[in-house]
Amino acid sequence: MNRPQVVSAQEWQAAREALLVKEKEHTRALDALAAERRRMPMVRLDKDYRFTAPDRTTVGLADLFQGRRQLVVYHFMLEPGQDWLCGGCASFTDNIADQSHLNARDTTLILMARAPQEEIDRIRRRMGWTVPWYSSHGSDFNDDLGLGGGFGLSVLLRDGEEFFRTYFTNGRGVDRLRLDFNLLDLTPYGRQEVWEDSPEGWPQDPTMSWLKVRDEY
Repeated sequence: MNRPQVVSAQEWQAAREALLVKEKEHTRALDALAAERRRMPMVRLDKDYRFTAPDRTTVGLADLFQGRRQLVVYHFMLEPGQDWLCGGCASFTDNIADQSHLNARDTTLILMARAPQEEIDRIRRRMGWTVPWYSSHGSDFNDDLGLGGGFGLSVLLRDGEEFFRTYFTNGRGVDRLRLDFNLLDLTPYGRQEVWEDSPEGWPQDPTMSWLKVRDEY
């Protein structure tokens, strides 16, 4: 089995301390990005969007916040009539933890999909998810946000009866929010995907080819 070089404890500690210098630089760079993100302008959302809540009631944008002033929306890639479950979106949802600490900072996290609520319900029951999941079926919400049928993550702010979109990310921007990927990035073999810069002979598969809906492993 190909594996990292074996060295003495003293050599390992020296290598760890050298890497720690770079990790701290990276942490400070992330802090600087977060500070810049907090200063981004925002765009007003002034349409009367209507959504279907998990209990099948029709709700407006204000209801999504659940009484809080910040909202994080994960746009789940599930279209009306879609007969397959996106492994990336499903595994992202598996990584969502209890929201008590998020709520304590006046922030709500929800899922959103364009499929009707009855199609969402089947998946929610299958996976046992408890994250609030709303349907934007029949709404212009996704199109107005430039999403189409893709996945991504939006951040919204509520100020009284005014609503704003402050941030959006997708692709690798969503990757870095996942606990599983972040933990794998700490391991010797990483995510074991071909795009990674790994030593020759390390196990590597086509990107995301290994990832399945958790009840299909």
